[in-house]
Amino acid sequence: MDDQAAVGPTTMIVGAYRTDDEDEMVRIREYSPSFDEERFAAHGSFFVDDVRSWVRSRFSVALPAERTAVCGVSASGELALAMGLRHPGIYGTVFSASPGGGYRPPAVMPSPLPRTYLVAGTQEPFFLENATRWADALRDADADVVMTERVGTHGDPFWQAEFPLMVAWAFGR
Repeated sequence: MDDQAAVGPTTMIVGAYRTDDEDEMVRIREYSPSFDEERFAAHGSFFVDDVRSWVRSRFSVALPAERTAVCGVSASGELALAMGLRHPGIYGTVFSASPGGGYRPPAVMPSPLPRTYLVAGTQEPFFLENATRWADALRDADADVVMTERVGTHGDPFWQAEFPLMVAWAFGR
């Protein structure tokens, strides 16, 4: 696609893929600090250190926090929130779609806070409630937050439709 036809800003996306046959409880212990802090810390180190190092060496790119987002959906939406809150100097923006409820907003928010875009569907009340909880907590801490509620359910088509809107919000200025 040429620059004329692009709908949003030129964007590089690096995904850390997981297989569909992976045990959900193994994954949630890596993605949410509330289940297994040691396993979460090890996965966080992989995500923050190893993946970023690979991107720098492979693509010769290291972007500042204001040009870097961390994104996740469902359980990985929790991971995105945790990584963003723990590493705002690396991830200036968090995209979290339908975040799971294992990782909840801390009683005292760290400072500074990343800009955060949350979205959840009207047909996934558990995830909508958690996204709203996060939006309220972040707003109470004076963070720049977008909370979008859309007609939709928990799944890829819903999240795929929202992703370009997230990117345009964060980097389209």
